[in-house]
Amino acid sequence: MAELACRECHRVFDRKERTACICGASSFSNDWSGFVIILDCKRSKIAKKLNIDLPGHYALKVR
Repeated sequence: MAELACRECHRVFDRKERTACICGASSFSNDWSGFVIILDCKRSKIAKKLNIDLPGHYALKVR
């Protein structure tokens, strides 16, 4: 996979895109599974269940 997932907030990034996550963490993993795209955090039941506050791409499980 060419993407990395933040170990703290599970946000998915391209390898070249970031050195630190929006949440402030700098620990990333390339061992993740599942994928969800959140467009509207306020109306999304999935975003509420996963405690996601910002739109974006998220991994469901990060190891």
